[in-house]
Amino acid sequence: MSQRSAPPPDLLTHLAAESARFLQVLSTAPPGAPVPTCPGWTADDLLWHLGEVQWFWGTIVRDGLTGQQAEQRKPARPAGRAALADFYRESSRGLAAALAAAAPDQAAWTWSHDHTVGFVRRRQAHEALIHRIDAEVTAGSRTGMDPALSADGVDEALRVMFAGLPGWATFTPEPDQTLRMTTTDTSDSWLVVLGTMTGTDGDTSYHEPCIAVADTDPGAETAATISGAAQDLDCWLWGRPPTGQVTQTGDPGVLDGFGAVVADGIQ
Repeated sequence: MSQRSAPPPDLLTHLAAESARFLQVLSTAPPGAPVPTCPGWTADDLLWHLGEVQWFWGTIVRDGLTGQQAEQRKPARPAGRAALADFYRESSRGLAAALAAAAPDQAAWTWSHDHTVGFVRRRQAHEALIHRIDAEVTAGSRTGMDPALSADGVDEALRVMFAGLPGWATFTPEPDQTLRMTTTDTSDSWLVVLGTMTGTDGDTSYHEPCIAVADTDPGAETAATISGAAQDLDCWLWGRPPTGQVTQTGDPGVLDGFGAVVADGIQ
């Protein structure tokens, strides 16, 4: 079975294109326009959010800071659309320059187990992509998503956002509760196993549904399948509206169990 094993090599190109499109389309929405995919946010809140995110990670990579150190340097939110747009442009340029100047295997602070600039490159390309979709939904102007980048977005959402476990947690699989997610346009697939995460972070004990994504897929029959174009699966996993069909077949209990894990989406 085909599986996705590595991000596309042109992440910085995608980051630049998605960041530019984000500002272009969001500029057509009124500052106070609600963002349907981010309840409680306005268009200017979304502009500030991606601006501060790109400022944050550009600062970490450029200056070799931890997240806490970067947070202590964070500037105040600019007042008004024009100042917000200027801050966003500066932050976006700074992030692009910092990432271009650093090798992917260079060490960098991240919240993940992967403490490299490569993780930041990948994460920020997808951050810009998904918030570009938020901007387009807000402005009522959807455009297509790159299939290869979207397939990598599915991989990141499954492996990093939903299946990633903290060091103190244990995953117990339910071997018969499996599903395969497949893209209909890029021939990628992921074998997903449902189970339970348990453990304590020192303050809170956890016992909740979780998933794991197999490193290899022998191609055996699964209890359920989910399929669609890469961009539609990526949007669906992120809680954003797909433009095409996401098809779910097989065991309703497995589909419901997977749906419960991803129900809260990713902001």
